[in-house]
Amino acid sequence: MGNPSRIEADRPQALCLAGPTASGKSAVALALAERLPLEIISVDSALVYRGMDIGTAKPTLAERAAIPHHLIDIRDPRDAYSAAEFARDARRLITEIAARGRLPLLVGGTMLYFKALLHGLDEMPPADPALRQRIEADALARGWPALHAELARVDPVSAARLAPQDSQRIQRALEVWQLSGRPLSAFHSARTAAPEPAMPLFSLEPTDRAWLHRRIEQRFDTMLADGFLDEVRALRARGDLNAALPSMRCVGYRQAWQALEGEFPLAELRARGIAATRQLAKRQLTWLRGMAARQVLAVDELASPAELAQRLLRALAPPRA
Repeated sequence: MGNPSRIEADRPQALCLAGPTASGKSAVALALAERLPLEIISVDSALVYRGMDIGTAKPTLAERAAIPHHLIDIRDPRDAYSAAEFARDARRLITEIAARGRLPLLVGGTMLYFKALLHGLDEMPPADPALRQRIEADALARGWPALHAELARVDPVSAARLAPQDSQRIQRALEVWQLSGRPLSAFHSARTAAPEPAMPLFSLEPTDRAWLHRRIEQRFDTMLADGFLDEVRALRARGDLNAALPSMRCVGYRQAWQALEGEFPLAELRARGIAATRQLAKRQLTWLRGMAARQVLAVDELASPAELAQRLLRALAPPRA
């Protein structure tokens, strides 16, 4: 494996570790922390929310005590957190962690956050509540697949990566188009420079999609056994949250909220939650394939977190001739 002392001598400014949900990113990060002096910056749009622990597979308090984690539990579920805010906060943390003589490790699966940090984003128009209401009324009358077809006409790139029932993202894409006259994909691809060499991007990607599907099922079953439904019940009982908030649109939470609202039987929650998580993983892999500068670490049943950490270290410090 790579020599950690050599890595520290030529240490990058930061490391980025991405991958689809349930690919084992957190376990690899913890294995790396046994080999390098590092602090973890979460790149996850759900982990920012307090009180959303089970459904986000949030690192345990013991893990967070052993290794410093950042950008976790920084927002109430009623508040928003944007990719631009993430990029600003991550840059500040990278500087602070480096000043402590430690390596910033950015870990997560929110690809828009990675893109904002590594490539930058054009500033998109802010949300327009009145326009969103009109789009939702149109969807109620015609159905989200009809609006997805409309999006395909004006922004085929965005439509191609969204499911016809992905109401949240279809709504936002149509909103951006109507407000700016530009497709959402134009904002996302406005800056396409490769990541800085000082911030290499590694990606955990399955060699077999069925392996990832099994992991997703196992994770969702564990969430249910650990009391996920009670967690969502407590969030609903607050009285100040609703299904339209970004926090409650997170995969799993959205389906649980709908089940508790009686939109479908609770007995269907497992199947619907797993299906939605698979769709999320598919979108994440599509994003990753568009990041040409990434270095892929193939994951499967035989690749332990320790072995994957060793592969990453070898890639960082290849043997000299």
